[in-house]
Amino acid sequence: MAGRIIKTYNNCSMIKRSIVFFSLLFILPLLVFGITGEIMQSFNTPASFPTGLTFDGKYLWLADRKTDKIYAIDKESGEVVKSIDTPAYWPMGLTWDGKAIWNADVKGGIPLAENYKGVIYQLDPKDGTILKTVQSPSKRPRGLAWDGKYLWCCDNASDEIIQFDPDDGTTINSFKSPASDPQGLTFDGKYIWVSDRSKNEIYMVDPQSGCVIIIFEAPGPYTRGLCYDGEFLWAVDYQDDKLYKIKIHDTEKYQRSNERKSKITYTHQTTNFGPGKVITLDVHLAIPADRDNQTITNTIRYTPDYTDIVTDKWGQRTAHFHADDLEMGSIHEVQMVTTFTAYDVRYFIYPEQVGSLDNIPTKIKEQYLENNAKYQINHPVIQNALKEALGQETNPYWIARKLYNYLIGQMYYEMVGGWNTAPVVLERGNGSCSEYSFVYISLCRAAGLPARYVGAISLRGDDSSMDDVFHRWVEIYLPDYGWIPVDPSGGDKKSPRDQANSFGFLKNQYLITTQSGGGSETVDWTYNSNAFWTTEPKTNVVIEYFADWESLKF
Repeated sequence: MAGRIIKTYNNCSMIKRSIVFFSLLFILPLLVFGITGEIMQSFNTPASFPTGLTFDGKYLWLADRKTDKIYAIDKESGEVVKSIDTPAYWPMGLTWDGKAIWNADVKGGIPLAENYKGVIYQLDPKDGTILKTVQSPSKRPRGLAWDGKYLWCCDNASDEIIQFDPDDGTTINSFKSPASDPQGLTFDGKYIWVSDRSKNEIYMVDPQSGCVIIIFEAPGPYTRGLCYDGEFLWAVDYQDDKLYKIKIHDTEKYQRSNERKSKITYTHQTTNFGPGKVITLDVHLAIPADRDNQTITNTIRYTPDYTDIVTDKWGQRTAHFHADDLEMGSIHEVQMVTTFTAYDVRYFIYPEQVGSLDNIPTKIKEQYLENNAKYQINHPVIQNALKEALGQETNPYWIARKLYNYLIGQMYYEMVGGWNTAPVVLERGNGSCSEYSFVYISLCRAAGLPARYVGAISLRGDDSSMDDVFHRWVEIYLPDYGWIPVDPSGGDKKSPRDQANSFGFLKNQYLITTQSGGGSETVDWTYNSNAFWTTEPKTNVVIEYFADWESLKF
């Protein structure tokens, strides 16, 4: 009996160990990979007015404005290992150049100075001895970074990111900061990372162009210092006095957040003003489907019942309604009621992780590189724009991004009615959201990058609202990522952050109904709904469509 009991116990132990082992196999990747912006660990700061942050390969170094100290901190335990005095009286950004610490000070070593006069100091980490003093290229330097050759600083008064020579402070390059209050700055070997207090966000920025590539929410309400330890980003928050270890370079392609549950009643009306009859009428309502940004939560209801369901050449399904012999004065109305959950969706696209154009599936190329009269991808206006925007660029991400930057630099938004061809719109320099989309699709396809458009019903401000304007934007196919939303008209903004926010991000204010490569047998070039009819001579038909959006609590 004893032997059997022991054997049973050992088997149970083995089973438990197996369960733990295989559970860890499943759980550990989740713990390791996470999502960009995810907080992996946090510590309290050693003092209550933290500013600059850097990493020397072993320790985190943290500056504090009140104590005038720079603390070396063990990144595993959060314990203070040592401290040195700051070189002056208003320490801000810190960075490590491989041998010494650099510290930006906004008061220039004068504690009672009324005017800001930034100074950059190089310090011996052993005892804080000042090794070098350089005049800052800006009056109010905040974050500080080292790229292996030059120093970088951000200035929240001039809203600039500045690369400068550590020998004499000469500016090498500068560009507009992502948003209006840059604070923290660090370099990861390829990209500049910037924290912004006004938006409470952190940005990954291309150091050549200043393009914002990645955006995620900051871990605290007033993130100041940033540093990179070779794998993780670290941030220090001035308001909650915490150090945060943050995941970047993740394997998750996108993140959903901020869900909104809603019901939309979409109405399509056909009115016959006569004097003759409408002989035949065919109405198509585009059927919304589950996507990254939305989940249809109940069966879609139609009034009256549809005649049949039709799928066009792009795979778009529509509810088809047929009617005959509508007399003068009659109104034919169809409705679609959709209950759904919409999300904010942000895609985390790292350019170096995007495959080449050769990696795009043949079927997608065949469908979404198609040329037609609306796009005219071989037109001289399109081809010349391509050369001007791209040069010798071959990375699909940068092809898409440079064309996007080019387009919003060439056009301004104006909805004047009608949808002209892509070359006409680009040459004219203004257009509606649809025309921006047609031009961008034309440019992408001309460059060999598959592109299509989606159409949506939009929430207009209030939780309960009516939409009769709607919205259209583009999706591009990036190999190893898939279809990514790009809204050229929505991104035509001044700040780099707002421009980037329309490249790979959707708010929860849309119900996408329609997906198309351009023109079809059911929805033609429109979206949401479409109608075809035949009439007796001199018969006037008027089409109206609108959507009522109602927020739900459940």
